[in-house]
Amino acid sequence: MAEEKLFIPLVLGTNRKERSSEAVARWVFTQMQGREEIESAFFDVRDFALPQDHYGTEIGHLFPEWKAAMTRADGLVIVSPEYNHGYPGILKSVLDLLLKEYIHKAVSFVGVSAGPWGGTRVIEAMLPMARELGLAVTFSDLNFPSASSKFDVDGNLLDTAYEKRAKGFLDELVWMATTLRWGREYVPSRFHQK
Repeated sequence: MAEEKLFIPLVLGTNRKERSSEAVARWVFTQMQGREEIESAFFDVRDFALPQDHYGTEIGHLFPEWKAAMTRADGLVIVSPEYNHGYPGILKSVLDLLLKEYIHKAVSFVGVSAGPWGGTRVIEAMLPMARELGLAVTFSDLNFPSASSKFDVDGNLLDTAYEKRAKGFLDELVWMATTLRWGREYVPSRFHQK
């Protein structure tokens, strides 16, 4: 088990045009891909054709790639902008497609904002939601204030201080995901029947 890579998908949580969080998500994804202990997959809420009249786990089967990824996953990275102190509705709708697939898995948040707070408030808003989904939140967040100024027009990072921040962020995620994987495998739970 220890030799197996951790499977930790990333989801970009907004479908808005000209979203600054896309450059952030793609950069974080490359940092994840650069870690030998992580295998990842990139999901974008823009790619989920959600019906307008039906939501929740009842339609989770309509998104087999997402369901398969989260069933296999050891953790999840959520990249979300802050909209009026909250997270995008489409992100909530995508996350609500599943439930048991998240239980006892690590989640780390990347907050993005146009202003000076770097998505701190959106991360605070996501905490109770993540807990209700059964996800275990790491204590290391990654915040991108004034996100549009952090990347050039080609999506290249301009502030190299983020490389060290991302390393600490991913170190904590790897520790938590590894520990929870061991727990799911070896500690009896009504959620993980073999």
